[in-house]
Formats: sequence, C-alpha cells, structure tokens
Amino acid sequence: MNNDLLVTTTEHIPGKEYEVIGEVFGLTTQSKNVLRNMGAALKNVVGGEIKDYTKMLDEARNISVDRLRKNARDMGADAVVMMRFDSGSIGTDMQSVAAYGTAVKYL
Repeated sequence: MNNDLLVTTTEHIPGKEYEVIGEVFGLTTQSKNVLRNMGAALKNVVGGEIKDYTKMLDEARNISVDRLRKNARDMGADAVVMMRFDSGSIGTDMQSVAAYGTAVKYL
C-alpha cells in the first residue's frame, strides 16, 4: 500500500496546523501453520528467539498500519497523529494487532 499519508507517534507535526477528524484503527489477526508451530514449540525447549513468531508480528504490525492509513484516507485525513499499537494473543497460536491514532486534516 502507498505510504504517502504521514503516521506519527507524536502529538504535533512541526510546521503544520490541523483539525482533528476522529479516531482511526487498523486491525489484523495472524497465525502460523501447524509445522511452524511445532518448530516454535521445540525452540521453546532450548530457548532463544522464535523467528517465525517475530516475523508474524512484524507482518501483523505492517498490515495494521496499512489498514490504519486506508481508514484515515477514507475519512479524508492528511495524517495520523498519536499512533499506538496494541496486541494480544488469541488462543495459543494467533496474535491480534491493532494500530490506532487520531486522523487529522491540515488547515
């Protein structure tokens, strides 16, 4: 997806004045296949990073930000400020990620 819409974790965009349009969200839930879950279970025994899950979370984060941008564009926003992430497990092999923030329109 096109990343031309600014998404920032800060409250203010230097040099810009804007009005608040409203809250925006981007949500996704991801899971890995059974074979990768077994590999992760084995890695859990010996310790260390479980790279498949790290990759899954990175993909989920990127998808949620893309969806947040789309939601903001659909509202007519020029940018999103105060963007944050929230995540949580669903069962033992699924992860939900939400990106949320405030859509704004430049004056």
